[in-house]
Amino acid sequence: MTRLSRILCAFILLFIVSLSASAQMNFMKEANDAYDAMKYFEAIDLYKKAYTKAKKPAQKAEILFKTAECYRMSNDTRQAEVWYDKALKAKYKDHVAQLYYADMKKANEKYDEAIVEYNAYKALEPDDIRGKEGVEACTNAQKWKDDPTRYKVENMALINSEYHDFSPSYAKKDYSLLYFTSTRPSSLGKGIDEWVGQSFSDIYETKRDKNGKWSQPTPIAGEVNGPANDGSSFLDDRGSSMVFTRCDVQKTGSTVCKLCSAKKKGTGWSDIEPLPFGNDTVQVGHPSLTDDESIIYFASDMAGGQGGKDIWMATYTKKSRTWSEPKNLGPTINTPGNEMYPFIHSDGTLYFASDGQPGMGGLDIFFAKPDGDDWKKPENMKYPINSAGDDFAIIVEKNAERGYFTSNRANGKGGDDIYMFWLPPLVFTLQGVAYDVESKGYLPSTKITIDGGNGESITLETDTVGHYFTQIKQNMTYDLTASKQKFLNDNGTETTMGLTESADLVHDFYLQSTATKEIRFPDVLYDLDKYELRPESKDSLDFLYKVLVNNPTIVIELSAHTDSRGSDKYNKTLSQKRAQSCVDYLVSKGIPSDRMVPVGYGESRLLVTDADIAKLSTEEEKEAAHQKNRRTVFSVIRDNYVPKASNDGKAPSGGAN
Repeated sequence: MTRLSRILCAFILLFIVSLSASAQMNFMKEANDAYDAMKYFEAIDLYKKAYTKAKKPAQKAEILFKTAECYRMSNDTRQAEVWYDKALKAKYKDHVAQLYYADMKKANEKYDEAIVEYNAYKALEPDDIRGKEGVEACTNAQKWKDDPTRYKVENMALINSEYHDFSPSYAKKDYSLLYFTSTRPSSLGKGIDEWVGQSFSDIYETKRDKNGKWSQPTPIAGEVNGPANDGSSFLDDRGSSMVFTRCDVQKTGSTVCKLCSAKKKGTGWSDIEPLPFGNDTVQVGHPSLTDDESIIYFASDMAGGQGGKDIWMATYTKKSRTWSEPKNLGPTINTPGNEMYPFIHSDGTLYFASDGQPGMGGLDIFFAKPDGDDWKKPENMKYPINSAGDDFAIIVEKNAERGYFTSNRANGKGGDDIYMFWLPPLVFTLQGVAYDVESKGYLPSTKITIDGGNGESITLETDTVGHYFTQIKQNMTYDLTASKQKFLNDNGTETTMGLTESADLVHDFYLQSTATKEIRFPDVLYDLDKYELRPESKDSLDFLYKVLVNNPTIVIELSAHTDSRGSDKYNKTLSQKRAQSCVDYLVSKGIPSDRMVPVGYGESRLLVTDADIAKLSTEEEKEAAHQKNRRTVFSVIRDNYVPKASNDGKAPSGGAN
């Protein structure tokens, strides 16, 4: 090869290398420009083309990371997980790739794997709290899934499409008209939004008929829906004015969102006016107003926030028809992450979505109660309101825990879908069986009285097998009574106070027949040859006191018995004094003396005869037999007691004291 040929070949090779480098640089620059303009779908293709031309390992790692970022920003968490993994294997130098890799694992419900990756991030960045919070979030997410709240969630399949449907808003006071945002192809905006790869969004409406069926959604009439993205609306109770988010594409190719107002004119919307928040360099959207329209809440990335997008508020002055300067809601609500889609309830509760507060996946829905000039700590609404995906843009009815929200969770109809939710009422039932305490048989036609603390009373009868059943209320304590002729009443209590789950309470009754000659109750104990009550004996008599109070029409014979040891006369006298001691105690508690007849039977009514005792082999057995004979019992003499009138003309209480 001649010298000239070698020079020519070298020139051609240099030209080819230069051309390749130029193409690589063009792809990379175009990809970065598309990324900066939030044209993520376009940027993904350009980054992949740039990767095929890249030679240096560091540049390849950067391209892999930015591709992952495009997928993350497009809410494609599965592809984002794949590409963050590739970036980490390519030794991408920024540790944030490790954090986002863990985030995607969490968003894809791989909680155990995500915990491993969050711990890896903690090792790399021990001072960054996001690693620790990620581990806690995954632990909580699994726990919340295993033990869900009582909320019920249902996909609004009739109004959702295979595209993005999100940000519902009430458009009528009776909640029968719903506005929402959609990127379905019937939207008015021309072209494709390069952020989501679908049509530009418009505001749609759907109506609910008398049967609860929602109509086919249609774009709202008028001038609200424009050539780019419109959505995230808020309407007043009259449905006559609206604030919504309008996003315009700038000459630079970037998109800037702002808030606008509109007036209802006839069947359509017009008089579009921008609200004075933000400028061409910040994003403002997601409006919600208080009932009197004096305060507006919205999301923005304007300067002075906590980081990312924050929730802000501004106050309207009717006299001057001006809005105040926006005020950031502060670090209780806002985080270094993103807080968006506020909804202010009529009771003052603020609902919002956040990916900075500990949650189950991407955006989670939280609520916070007002606390003076600040807010109480936000609470996660947990599963099934929240999921591993993005959950946001919740709206709640004024007088009921039901409403709608948006989610891109698995098994939806499209990208973002609208879901309805409601909190079913707690149901408490009370049932049981009435038994004969001696025969253990069922007691049909037993009257069951259930008295609530608010004066409410339920009366029913047991069926042929002694069973009763009724429904009771939440946060109530009930006094229960089972009564039947020729039986002593049985009483009890049941409560639903503090119960947070529906429950079926069971309370059985055991009724004592009054035909029984001797009705036993806890042993009344005395010292040897004494008739004074021991302290523990008073506890036994308190049982009998309750029987008399709960059965105010009975008159009883209270009888005391001894064993056969000692003289008959002595035993009779001792037993009479013991019976009288019991009566005296009950009188001191307020039981009228004419409801009790004390009788001492001494050894005249032995349960175990001396002959039978003599047959026993051990002293312990013999002493136990004597103990059976030493007893205090009662029997019902009659059940038609009427209290005597007192000196003031009123009947005594019959034992209540």
